[in-house]
Amino acid sequence: MPKSNLRRRFRAYVNELGFPAGLDMHSLRRSYVTHLFEFYGFEHTFVQQQVGHLHASTTSIYTAVSSDYQTRALNRVLERTINATTNSTPWEEKP
Repeated sequence: MPKSNLRRRFRAYVNELGFPAGLDMHSLRRSYVTHLFEFYGFEHTFVQQQVGHLHASTTSIYTAVSSDYQTRALNRVLERTINATTNSTPWEEKP
């Protein structure tokens, strides 16, 4: 099926179902990238390779994670930092 037919059919479904006019085929790609990060926890490099981006900055444009995800990610980093800090003392020499 040619791309134009696929887009036309997608647009017809969007209109028929009453979804927002801005929903397009690219929205599915953005959702895919976001879900790989947010729900499945894949590493950025893996996701970048999955969608064929040369630069991580391009992949980040596609990512629209929720504020809940951002909070969970920040808490994980803070917990690791606090644990690393409290589990070692700066005056002890490391072997």
